[in-house]
Amino acid sequence: MTVRLLLADDHPVVRAGLRAVLDAEPDFEIAAEAATAERAVALAAAGGVDVVLMDLQFGAGMHGSEATAAIAARPGAPRVLVLTTYDTDADILAAVEAGASGYLLKDAPPEELAAAVRTAASGQSALAPAIAHRLMHRMRAPAEALSRRELEVLQLVRDGLSNQRISKELFLSQATVKSHLVHIYAKLGVDSRTAAVAAATARGLMRR
Repeated sequence: MTVRLLLADDHPVVRAGLRAVLDAEPDFEIAAEAATAERAVALAAAGGVDVVLMDLQFGAGMHGSEATAAIAARPGAPRVLVLTTYDTDADILAAVEAGASGYLLKDAPPEELAAAVRTAASGQSALAPAIAHRLMHRMRAPAEALSRRELEVLQLVRDGLSNQRISKELFLSQATVKSHLVHIYAKLGVDSRTAAVAAATARGLMRR
């Protein structure tokens, strides 16, 4: 059975490399390519695709996780396999919660990529070993892991936003933002916004 693929990445060289690798598999067919997340959503909705290989960062415009959520929300949607360079908790959680069937890093060997595509096409989860390890660690030590919302708050702190602006951005009260920061400090063992950002970045929870 042929697996029809949509390659969604804003770099032509990356798409060409993926096409070269995946075209070598007898049961794969490159059905379409998209240079933007918005285009990927439109092509996935048009049908004729079984698995979308989705990058996360597309520059300006829709993020890969947003596109994943838009695709996954449709009945009979193709599976989405995230293929990215980012392995932070923030990116992984956003993609998984958006409905991604798998998460793979771009340095994965060709055979691992092909296996992940087949796994996703069959309706199962396809996670890179390093990604699975991170998720398992979160499950085993939930008291130490930052929640998705806490990561969102901390990323806005890193971007220089005040509590007031964070509350408006995330539609939260300022008291709730402060509460999230208290929990973040406790989990990371720090006592300031700057130290929290540094600690989270060092632990691979957010992008550098």
